Amino acid sequence: MCLYIKPTSRERDYSKSFISFFSIHLSGSMSSTKLGCLLLIFFSATLISHTTSRFLPKSSSYESHEQWMARYGRVYRDVEEKEQRSKIFQENIKYIESSNSVMNKGYKLAINAFADLTNEEFTSTRNRFKAHECSPSTFSFRYENVTAVPSSMDWRKKGAVTPIKDQGQCGCCWAFSAVAAMEGITQLKTGKLVSLSEQELVDCDTSGQDQGCEGGLMDDAFDFILSNKGLTTESNYPYKGVDGTCNNNEESNHAATITGHEDVPANSESALLKAVASQPISVAIDASGSDFQFYSSGVFTGACGTELDHGVTAVGYGTSADGTKYWLVKNSWGTSWGQEGYIMMQRDVDAKEGLCGIAMMASYPTA
Repeated sequence: MCLYIKPTSRERDYSKSFISFFSIHLSGSMSSTKLGCLLLIFFSATLISHTTSRFLPKSSSYESHEQWMARYGRVYRDVEEKEQRSKIFQENIKYIESSNSVMNKGYKLAINAFADLTNEEFTSTRNRFKAHECSPSTFSFRYENVTAVPSSMDWRKKGAVTPIKDQGQCGCCWAFSAVAAMEGITQLKTGKLVSLSEQELVDCDTSGQDQGCEGGLMDDAFDFILSNKGLTTESNYPYKGVDGTCNNNEESNHAATITGHEDVPANSESALLKAVASQPISVAIDASGSDFQFYSSGVFTGACGTELDHGVTAVGYGTSADGTKYWLVKNSWGTSWGQEGYIMMQRDVDAKEGLCGIAMMASYPTA
């Protein structure tokens, strides 16, 4: 049984020219049967080569993008946008495959829900942490005198971490980071894990640096929660992913409170270790690279700077099977990103700021 691939008109013209050439130059030196066999073999190989190069990569690329669209429910406005996104999708695939081909790299990248976005598009809508001046050296750090910490910590296993959430295309990472830290200290104080409202911060905490989807910072979120005398639950004030008008009725329906907040001494992973051993901690990182966009598994050791642009929550630490120390970080990009929404970031690096600046601006609520 043979597979017939219909040739194009160009390929048919090419075959006619080829047959004519061989008929003129070789007919006198070999039998028609041998000539026919030679022509058949050569033309078949040429046709398959031309057809394969013309169809398979394009078809494969098209099909992979179609499959990705179906999986993530992506719909485009028109054909032009679809073609543009398909090109970006293919470029991202090439980047991921190139990165994963590097030997002895301890982490892997993978296609996820953000595969049709350029890195600039991705970071501009999600990474809106507003860096600020470091606190003076005279501030209080309640874990300063901690002398012994466990070799590993995972606050998820202790019931102090709510399921992964998804901020969508709203740049309120700061709200998710602050809320996750508050959910943790509330559980440690009361024994009850309650999912609290990021949307309340997005809608109501707008008088200072925090500006909803346009960005903010965790310390200011803690200040708002303190002055507001608490925060309501996510079920009372559900997340919408857009800036809205403050719902004063729900805002006053407090489900959890804090007594204040403190900063972890800057540029000290040892101080951060003491803090994370004691409770989930809000941290800021530089998450601007493509490796971060497509991180999938392993201990992240990739190149990144210290231009802090994203708020996340350190919910543990440990050591991998190959001896690499890491921070366990909860993100707010949904479960399709990373390790079901989490990332392990290399710990105890040479730079005092920590990998991606994780030790530069850490803070936590008190209760």
